[in-house]
Amino acid sequence: QVELVESGGGLVQAGGSLGLSCAQSGRTFRSNAMGWFRQAPGKGREFVATISWNGGRTYYADSVKGRFTISRDNGKNTVYLQMNSLKPEDTAVYYCAAGLNAGTRSYDYDYWGQGTQVTVSS
Repeated sequence: QVELVESGGGLVQAGGSLGLSCAQSGRTFRSNAMGWFRQAPGKGREFVATISWNGGRTYYADSVKGRFTISRDNGKNTVYLQMNSLKPEDTAVYYCAAGLNAGTRSYDYDYWGQGTQVTVSS
């Protein structure tokens, strides 16, 4: 079984930065691709970013490209999402996910964290 625990959410002003972490326990972390998704109130879950098992490939949603950076540390079983130049429309619950393939759809991932709230004030 795989457990994912996100941390680092909070309240930040527009233009500010925030870093999220997601620690995995259970199955070998380095065998998983990792992704970040988000869900704003009243909206569906939206792809944010993904990273391959060795960090060699990353992919971002157009809405966050150039502002967000996904990275991972396989020695610490942790994936990160650095968010810069935050906008009010980035407000959402952010989820990390683990799967075999670094895809952009929810069904590409088998395991999900509980989510962490990010609120960006204008």
